[in-house]
Amino acid sequence: MSLVNKSVIVSGGSRGIGRAIVLSLAEQGANVAFTYHKNAKAAAEVMAESLKQNRRQSGSVKSYKVDIREQCQVMEMLSDVTAKQGGIDILVNNAGIRQDKTLAFMSAESWKDVVDTNLTGAFYLTQAAIFHMLKKKFGRVIFISSVSGISGIAGQVNYSSSKAALLGFTRSLAKETARYGISVNAVAPGGVDTDMVSTLSEPERKRLLQGVPIGRLCRADEVAKVVRFLADTDAAPDYLTGSVIPLDGGFGL
Repeated sequence: MSLVNKSVIVSGGSRGIGRAIVLSLAEQGANVAFTYHKNAKAAAEVMAESLKQNRRQSGSVKSYKVDIREQCQVMEMLSDVTAKQGGIDILVNNAGIRQDKTLAFMSAESWKDVVDTNLTGAFYLTQAAIFHMLKKKFGRVIFISSVSGISGIAGQVNYSSSKAALLGFTRSLAKETARYGISVNAVAPGGVDTDMVSTLSEPERKRLLQGVPIGRLCRADEVAKVVRFLADTDAAPDYLTGSVIPLDGGFGL
């Protein structure tokens, strides 16, 4: 397995998609550091679950309480991870929040909170990590975007804007780093069955599934499988960079 002993950082790894990614990569032997913002209990549960996996090749899992909107906290975490894990091989920018409201009623605070977390946080983390990858002339950067960033969803101007920006981030960074052995790709899931969508009403869930041929929400483990593929040099070729992989159940057809 090419993921054995690889040093990985996953932002927002305590719940949902991030949790599935952390456990999937650790199961393949990677040493995974993940960030969480507030829920220390959920972070501890991820670490406990990683120990239960009990696979011979399982890597280590460590949590860091980090507000990725604060650059100094990101830098401190990166410094500790690189010292303990010998650098950074793979970065998964997963941390994200939603604060849905139609634009006419959206507060400036809701706009700022979502954009700062989903986009600016990814900037801080990626900029800090990319220097280590450039030194090694190797790296895999993976962004978790959304179909909302491709097609736009009513009531999500802040979220859609931030996720669309990550696609531009992906393509621009891929062009900057390709010659240095660093690939940059994005995964754009449709509605994923996580805590983030659990608060939706039944009519809202039905609207979310409209136009999805497969007729159900995406599972977090399905996103993790795509991320694992992109992270694994035995699976995803170096030539695959600057790509956006929609994981939308056929929504975009």
